[in-house]
Amino acid sequence: MRSLRHSEKMPIDSSASTPSTVTVILPPALVALFPGSVGQVELTASTVDEMIDALDSRWRGMRDRVCDSTPAIRRHINVFVDGRRATLETRLVPGTDVFILTAMSGG
Repeated sequence: MRSLRHSEKMPIDSSASTPSTVTVILPPALVALFPGSVGQVELTASTVDEMIDALDSRWRGMRDRVCDSTPAIRRHINVFVDGRRATLETRLVPGTDVFILTAMSGG
């Protein structure tokens, strides 16, 4: 299967609400907190919010580590969809790569 160039990818804010199969890449620091979790998983979701629900259904407590109570993605967690920073409302299209990263801090 050929890889799409960045300019050929579908926009992440597509109006379609059909669940898509996406690849989620989790940071080692998060994987270490959930025995049996893996660093890369394929899930079906139409938004980042649904994707986080799917992660939480596999590994209870994952949502609390990624999102705060407002709800929003936690301040020190970054979610990127095909290279762009995402919010819970960001739509996902088939084949999307989603990276969840922990922010670096300190001095």
